[in-house]
Amino acid sequence: MDKDSIITTYRRYARHYDTIFGRVFDPGRRIVVELMDNKPGERVLEVGVGTGISLPYYPPQTLVTGIDLSPHMLERASQRVIEHELDNVSLDVMDAERMTFPDGYFNKVVAMYVASVVPHPPVMVAEMKRVCKPGGDIFIMNHFSNSSRLVNTAEKLLSPLAKIIGFRPAFPMKQFIAESNLDVVEIVPVNAFGYWSLIHVKNT
Repeated sequence: MDKDSIITTYRRYARHYDTIFGRVFDPGRRIVVELMDNKPGERVLEVGVGTGISLPYYPPQTLVTGIDLSPHMLERASQRVIEHELDNVSLDVMDAERMTFPDGYFNKVVAMYVASVVPHPPVMVAEMKRVCKPGGDIFIMNHFSNSSRLVNTAEKLLSPLAKIIGFRPAFPMKQFIAESNLDVVEIVPVNAFGYWSLIHVKNT
């Protein structure tokens, strides 16, 4: 994965993303926002906000910032903000691996379906830790490599197509947790078949 291919791929996806990935991934989005337990006045960062499908699920008293590398996806998110009158939401085109926010600025940071998309997942996580206040909460939801031999074989066969499909099909959880040095609080299966998981991390 590289940034140019990500921008190109999600320019292609932007117009139809909600139709293709909206409903099937929506249960996970709702679960994440519910488990985040956002409080009035808290600052929340959503990394890789995409078309902003999750934005209406946040409490209106929570201050939400959404960033994405794809300006085409953010165009859709901006339309959603206007349609739903989300006065608590701000959006920025930004690289998740090189954020411009100050250290410890957010109470909570979340990345939904993003970890297997960025070029360097541990670098993204390091930035998420940096901009999250000490003791704050980080939530990472993603697909992870399946234990089924058949599914695992399919993931490996699809891996050379990562730049085209826009994510890494093979993405081992244990390796991701170790390389990102995550202080895991809990891991919760989400969406159908338990193929996706939510990792709740304490920013120690």
